[in-house]
Amino acid sequence: MNDRRQNRFTARDGVELVWHERGDGRPVVLLHGLFSSATVNWIRYGHADTLAEAGFRVVMPDLRAHGDSGKPHDDEHYPPDVLVDDLCDLIEHLKLSDFDLGGFSLGARTCVRAVIQGLAVRRLVLGGMGLSGLAGWGQRSAFFERAIARYETAQRGEDIWMAIQFMKTMKVDRVAAAHVLKSITDTQPDALQRITMPTLVVCGEQDRDNGSPEELLARLPQGTLVKVPGNHMSSVTQAALGRAMADFLSA
Repeated sequence: MNDRRQNRFTARDGVELVWHERGDGRPVVLLHGLFSSATVNWIRYGHADTLAEAGFRVVMPDLRAHGDSGKPHDDEHYPPDVLVDDLCDLIEHLKLSDFDLGGFSLGARTCVRAVIQGLAVRRLVLGGMGLSGLAGWGQRSAFFERAIARYETAQRGEDIWMAIQFMKTMKVDRVAAAHVLKSITDTQPDALQRITMPTLVVCGEQDRDNGSPEELLARLPQGTLVKVPGNHMSSVTQAALGRAMADFLSA
């Protein structure tokens, strides 16, 4: 089985970005969540191996300002939807023309932005996402901006405490992360009608961090909802997440 570990390419603005691979077969590109990495979201808990064993070539970039990818500090490297640009650059670099696409949280939001801007994919997976997480990014962004600002001073018990602990574990570059937050744009509910391919919404049973997955499902022309154990953070650790993705993409 193909087990290429880490690869690099250069985005359109000269920033070096990393992607990881597992397996051979139909490509599926997976985007991780905010402050995380491909290793943490997809590899550590076995989801990439589950998909590879199901016959997929799993392509997993570290998003700009995350993981082992470049973390520039200049504003010019963070135009609106820069993560969509990076995704399209990777697809062009790999010459992918027939593939599936999925993401968790920030990754799911980026997938939605890419598809409504015209990226053609066979099937789509949106993990850890609800409707307000797409249409109301300003409120969610403010939470993370506050976590960055209070990185050194927040106290245990504050609502931002766990986010800060995760940032510390991931050794997040706070300057680059703040730029990424400002580059993300809202998706209005009516725009979801453009997502015409079969779409899986997969979410933890206790996960409402990005709003209601049921409300998101109701806006998708060909949506399917699967719930797995856990909340926004813990659902990523559940083997059921990878199995739900593999089952959906194999249909």
